[in-house]
Amino acid sequence: MNYRNVLSILGIVLFAEGILLSIPLLISVIMHDDCILAFGVTALSAIVIGLALSFARKKTSDLTAKDGFIICGLSWIILSLFGALPFFISGHVSSFTDALFETVSGFTTTGSSVISDVEALTKSLLFWRSFTHWIGGMGVLVFILAVLPLSQSRTMHLMKAEVPGPKVGKLVSKLRFTAQILYAIYIVLTIVEVILLLVGGMPFFDAVVNSFATAGTGGFAIKNASIAAYNSAYVDGVITVFMILFGINFNLYYLLLMRDIKSVLKNRELHVYLGIIVLATAIIAADIYSTYSSVADALRYSSFQVASIITTTGFATADFNQWSNFSKTILVVLMFIGSCAGSTGGGIKVSRIMILIRNSMREIKRMIMPRAVMSVKIDGKPIDNDTISGAHSYLCIYLLIFCASVIILSADCFDLTTNFTSVAACLNNIGPGLSMVGPTGNYAAFSDISKIVLIFDMLAGRLEIFPILMLFNLSAWKK
Repeated sequence: MNYRNVLSILGIVLFAEGILLSIPLLISVIMHDDCILAFGVTALSAIVIGLALSFARKKTSDLTAKDGFIICGLSWIILSLFGALPFFISGHVSSFTDALFETVSGFTTTGSSVISDVEALTKSLLFWRSFTHWIGGMGVLVFILAVLPLSQSRTMHLMKAEVPGPKVGKLVSKLRFTAQILYAIYIVLTIVEVILLLVGGMPFFDAVVNSFATAGTGGFAIKNASIAAYNSAYVDGVITVFMILFGINFNLYYLLLMRDIKSVLKNRELHVYLGIIVLATAIIAADIYSTYSSVADALRYSSFQVASIITTTGFATADFNQWSNFSKTILVVLMFIGSCAGSTGGGIKVSRIMILIRNSMREIKRMIMPRAVMSVKIDGKPIDNDTISGAHSYLCIYLLIFCASVIILSADCFDLTTNFTSVAACLNNIGPGLSMVGPTGNYAAFSDISKIVLIFDMLAGRLEIFPILMLFNLSAWKK
């Protein structure tokens, strides 16, 4: 491993976080709240340490794939450690483990919380809490690639390590321009959502932070009742639509800009993703119809919860903990499916599930016709064996982590539904689960050991496991 280049990139990431922390610091100054010192110390420390580390780079040495995974894993850990300091220093979160849990949940766009009364937080902390969603949604390293003129050989491995999905590709010839295009689309969609929420009468601050949480598919709300606090069908509708939009592969938006509408309409992953949403919404609406006064209300609440869960956003407008077991089971299944590859959403990803199913069908056909030559195809294009093997490896390690996490959490003696859905919600970056961690509950009751396990799950889920596991591989640390 090239230690100097790794430290240099980590320094740049930390410096960027220090600059971003100046925004909530400014809000704290304007509002005259008690977080000025907390944000000031954290921002200054991040900038100074980041600058010091950034000068460690060797000019003639490029990054390897191993370096890219190490940088990705370490970047998110360092970001979370420094990002937790404002919560802890200000005293609004008394335990550093809780502050770290909240911050990791923010950056990984999970939305799981240990704070019982979010409305008691200052506006600067509420802004930082939701802003971490927006930063982590598209990816911190993608942001670095967009704004810094790094060489092509140094950028590919960083982007491959961070972008979610079974395969990463370039929209244009240079990865830096790809990162810029992705962020431009991300920013424009966020601004449009802010405007639409303002039109619906939502206060400016609320519109901004809720749009941050929607864009990052994170789900940190600034009201204890989440989006239900606004009690507006218009607000529910806007956020539902944008949760679905941010769960779509951003490459498709680029194709729309290039007027390649035919490729977008033929995208099989998009068909499956939207089909699952429509089907799940209709089934749950029919199931919960008797709970609400009209078909429109049943569709309103079912569509919001379905969009929130499958895109792994985690907002809520209803306590689905009170719904029937049938509806809750569908939502749990959606937790695992997740959104599209190349989106800001989490979960296993629709494309990866499609690859696994089609490869399983191919293997069944091979048993019948062992001499036949068959390939796995998505959108008419054959999928290479490395991608198929990667999908199987991902699923295997995913299940091992899931089972181990549930077993460790069971030591806290909570019910199985709580433990199972807590791990499902954190590993898939969703936020709320069922039972104790439902939409009206939180994760505060878990022990510190369980919270650390869930922190690991959130990071592993957001980074698709391998960059985090690489940190535990001793051979990866060799020069």
